[in-house]
Amino acid sequence: MALHLGRLSAGPGWRAARVGCGELRAWSRGCAAGRICRPPGTAGTEQSRGLGHRTRAGGSPWLGTGLAAALAGMAAAAAAAAFRHVERAEMVPKSSGPRSPSLGKPEEEDELVRRCSCFMALPVTDLRELRRRPDDMKTRMELLILETQAQVCQALAQVDGGSRFSVDRWERKEGGGGISCVLQDGHVFEKAGVSISVVHGNLSEEAAKQMRSRGKNLKTKDGKLPFSAMGVSSVIHPKNPHAPTIHFNYRYFEIEEADGNKQWWFGGGCDLTPTYLNQEDAVHFHKTLKEACDPHGPDLYPKFKKWCDDYFFIAHRGERRGLGGIFFDDLDSPSKEEVFHFVQSCAQAVIPSYIPLVKKHCDDSFTPQEKLWQQLRRGRYVEFNLLYDRGTKFGLFTPGSRIESILMSLPLTARWEYMHSPSENSREAEILEVLRHPKDWVH
Repeated sequence: MALHLGRLSAGPGWRAARVGCGELRAWSRGCAAGRICRPPGTAGTEQSRGLGHRTRAGGSPWLGTGLAAALAGMAAAAAAAAFRHVERAEMVPKSSGPRSPSLGKPEEEDELVRRCSCFMALPVTDLRELRRRPDDMKTRMELLILETQAQVCQALAQVDGGSRFSVDRWERKEGGGGISCVLQDGHVFEKAGVSISVVHGNLSEEAAKQMRSRGKNLKTKDGKLPFSAMGVSSVIHPKNPHAPTIHFNYRYFEIEEADGNKQWWFGGGCDLTPTYLNQEDAVHFHKTLKEACDPHGPDLYPKFKKWCDDYFFIAHRGERRGLGGIFFDDLDSPSKEEVFHFVQSCAQAVIPSYIPLVKKHCDDSFTPQEKLWQQLRRGRYVEFNLLYDRGTKFGLFTPGSRIESILMSLPLTARWEYMHSPSENSREAEILEVLRHPKDWVH
């Protein structure tokens, strides 16, 4: 994937090794015996084309639930530096007892254990269950989101230069759980959260109602609707007002209806929210996402870019939350395999689209006025997430949801001033113009 501000690999250099539920080993370029961690069935460079999404009878795309928002050292670093980047915070005791990573197989011969050693923690699903269904999409997606979480956390920790990610493993009594990794009050990042959730159970009536209102035809049995859902979600708020905020999430949802029929779909996206407009940054970000989309269909980037601009709209302000990116939901065609590969490509684009921008701006000088404007823009970010984001709403309607992880996206600090208006022709007014009138950044 070509970069315009310097190449930054999302490959094996971004990995740390972890043994079972124990501590980190040294940051390693070779992630478990020199292997690149990939979910089962994703080796190689296979690409798919013709990816699309199903529409309702009226021709408009189905709108999904934005689930993932509800569900949150490089090779040269020595082992001592790695320990400064990540700390464990096991907040919920495991109810199922200890799990052996090898489960009767020698660790060096166990491919799944080698993959898991790269993650921030063991998978939410028991390894025995993952071994029983290696080709099932739930297994493949769980490993993909764990890999994405680990790579992004390690990239952020390296940029921050020594601050800690807490690794908070939690359980949901209704089924499943998650792993929330949060860096707070760092050198570069005021707050950075990367969370995964892998949950299952019966969909609440409120959540089912929300889905039906957006086109889902769901058949319950005795009022119950079994579901499985998993995703990775992240929001990263740098301290410097010239370094942009980023949000991304990628998710998979599966429902079993009363007649045994299964409905499935993927969703996700990635968008940039700067405090000040930097044309070069916007072009780099959008071009990197376009390059991830294009091998799967030339129509995907423009379609999902528009969807992103339309979705992240703060209606009562008449402006977008940021400069957009891509957004999609209820993606269930042409095949499960092709959509998965598309989502995988998008997840792998997060680091090269964003990390060069943070490195470029994290040491920029700024004035008190510029810091104030950042706080005011963060206030708009909060307004959207709490009032409009349907993923947040879905999470609050789902029994057993973890509120801390749902609200992880909120900044550590924000500000609201009565009747604030930037001066005409100022840099503050400049970004408001593009938030009100989205631009095409790649042509």
